[in-house]
Amino acid sequence: MLEHITLKNYGPLSDIDWSNLGSINLVIGDNGSGKTFLLKALYTAIKTVEGYKRGDDQRSLAEILSDKLYWTFQTGKLGDIVKKGADSTLSFDVRIDKQHFKYECGKDVTKQIISPKNNVAPRQDNSIFLPAKEVLSLQNIILKSRERDQEFGFDDTYLDLARALRPSTKGKNYTAFSSARKLLKKILGGQVGYDESSGKWFFKEKSNMKFSIGSTAEGVKKIGILDALLGNRYLTPNSIVFIDEPEAALHPSAVSKLLDIIAILAKDGIQFFLASHSYFVVKKLFLIAQQEGMSIPVLSLNAGNWEQADLKDGMFPNPIIDESIRLYEKEVEGALQ
Repeated sequence: MLEHITLKNYGPLSDIDWSNLGSINLVIGDNGSGKTFLLKALYTAIKTVEGYKRGDDQRSLAEILSDKLYWTFQTGKLGDIVKKGADSTLSFDVRIDKQHFKYECGKDVTKQIISPKNNVAPRQDNSIFLPAKEVLSLQNIILKSRERDQEFGFDDTYLDLARALRPSTKGKNYTAFSSARKLLKKILGGQVGYDESSGKWFFKEKSNMKFSIGSTAEGVKKIGILDALLGNRYLTPNSIVFIDEPEAALHPSAVSKLLDIIAILAKDGIQFFLASHSYFVVKKLFLIAQQEGMSIPVLSLNAGNWEQADLKDGMFPNPIIDESIRLYEKEVEGALQ
């Protein structure tokens, strides 16, 4: 599990020291604040650790990390991810399972990070990043763009997800995920499936009517992705799942149920990192924290500074929350006039 994050001069992020991470962790801030950038920074780290010494891969730790950074952030040179105007190098240090993985990067670095340090034991688990946009209808396009054409456009979060969604019967079928999958299918009102003969995804309603994935609602496709990753055994109880804007394309009731499922999977061992600018997401996670007695650490951008909080301890000051309350009070005031 990711336990502690320290970084400086990383893209738009000047200085973050986030400790005491839990099974569900939330990053909240306005658009352009660096939420997604932070999730991608964490994702590249955990995927580097998972890829190192796995199977027949003979690449060094530096080669795996550099490749992951290049194709995730898609910059001309790696030094471009250093914060603009910073007077020192980018530094990154994350504690995983009580051990450290860390590296530095200067503005002049072109293709490879020099001498990253890793004390984390090899991991056989698979972590994944779920972008705000669904990928089921784009899977073949993503694979062609990256695997055949080797072009920028779809970064590694999309490529890894497109590959992870390929049907598989390998790995253990975890019974711990069964209750979450039942709830997912209830939200969907059916099930997302893959037709191997045509190489296309489809959605089958409870009435057994089939629809092409292209004509299926965005929210259905997004929730279907999580169900598919549980069903094809890609995810394990030790996986780490990063979700960018879980509220995107979902009705509030579906968001609420999805977060309930995330809470169930978190109890089963999966660790989640969510990035959001939705008051609804914060409020629902607050209710989960209170009802379950669960620690849900929050990293919140407030007046230009990143602040830590825990929803188990209550709601916290934040511009997004303050604006939501202001609008509610204005609505009540109007109703009473």
